[in-house]
Amino acid sequence: MSDISELTDVDFSRAIKASVRKRLIRGEIESGDDVVALRKFVGLTQMRFAEALGISVHTLRNWEQGRRWPEGPALALLRIAARHPRMVRENLVSAA
Repeated sequence: MSDISELTDVDFSRAIKASVRKRLIRGEIESGDDVVALRKFVGLTQMRFAEALGISVHTLRNWEQGRRWPEGPALALLRIAARHPRMVRENLVSAA
């Protein structure tokens, strides 16, 4: 099927606090650290996460450093990533 390994609940709990994940699912980003935590939770580098979201690495870095905030469709994609991290990773595999 796919070469992406299954992530367990233990993996998720180590990668991101449950309270942060719940906020991100609701689209409540409090700082650039939230975007960094989400990217690490999904398990991707900046380049791969940006590619999966269809944005530039520059845009992602601006979000992560708190210079800009995701809005509209970009925020919706981040909410999906928080709820379904494997889907984001699989998107990269199917696009390759």
